[in-house]
Amino acid sequence: MELRQLRYFAKAAETLNFSDAAKALNIAQSSLSQQIKQLEDELNVQLFLRNSHSIRLTEAGEVMLPFALRTLHNAETCADRIHDFQKLLTGTLNIGVTHSFSPILTETVISFMNMYPRIKLNIIYKPMNELMNLLAKRDLDFVLAFKPTKPVADVESHILFQNSLSAVVSNTHPLASKEKVTLAELANYELALPSKGLQARNAFDSLVTDYSEFDIRIELNEVNILLKLIRQTCLATVLAEYSIYNVRDVKAVPIDVPANEMVGCVHILKDTYHKQSMKEFVRLLSESFAVKKRQNSWI
Repeated sequence: MELRQLRYFAKAAETLNFSDAAKALNIAQSSLSQQIKQLEDELNVQLFLRNSHSIRLTEAGEVMLPFALRTLHNAETCADRIHDFQKLLTGTLNIGVTHSFSPILTETVISFMNMYPRIKLNIIYKPMNELMNLLAKRDLDFVLAFKPTKPVADVESHILFQNSLSAVVSNTHPLASKEKVTLAELANYELALPSKGLQARNAFDSLVTDYSEFDIRIELNEVNILLKLIRQTCLATVLAEYSIYNVRDVKAVPIDVPANEMVGCVHILKDTYHKQSMKEFVRLLSESFAVKKRQNSWI
């Protein structure tokens, strides 16, 4: 039994289509079919039920799948450890980031790349729910996002900094002169809101009981475009205060409600191996000016 055969079996079990699995593995379909057939012959059991249109796991295949995935994960962990012993001279670090974290990331990315030029960074921006699914599948090494409203199974959340949900406006907007803004005051202005599912929107939804009071002109799932609209119009939006770090011509005015906190966190899987490169990236991030400034403002 070879790791290659287990990898082919696992991908076929995921896609339930030999053609799709072969494309994902970048091999010929005949090679995939042959290797899986050899695995079945060695085990003396049928792993898939096949017809001309699709495949599905047999009972034996369903029993084998979690063991195959565990074996593949252990093999990847072994390789990761060897890379770590090479003093971070090589490897890949897969990072999931919500859009709200984008402004504070640049400093750390540049520092890490200068210090470890042979480690490849894969940085993926998606909504938090999608990132957590990728983390659970071990497609990501860690996620940078605000603390979720409900705990996520098998995930540890380590606090980086405290933040507040704010009304974000241009420097010429009437609200820009205020230190805090109430929901009633915010309702007096036209809004451009982040789309439902984004963390700032989720936090705002938890505060608002009646949306009929608000004049919502547009909803967007792209924070950078949202901020461009805010700079160039009289619209107001609602974002985490730190979403505008290093963004010119806008101001974040904290929303005046009890317990208005959005906690910036590093999210990692419990009870699994964590790469040295991940620990080093998080160390650099926690020591970056962007994060320390946010930490100090809460001391």
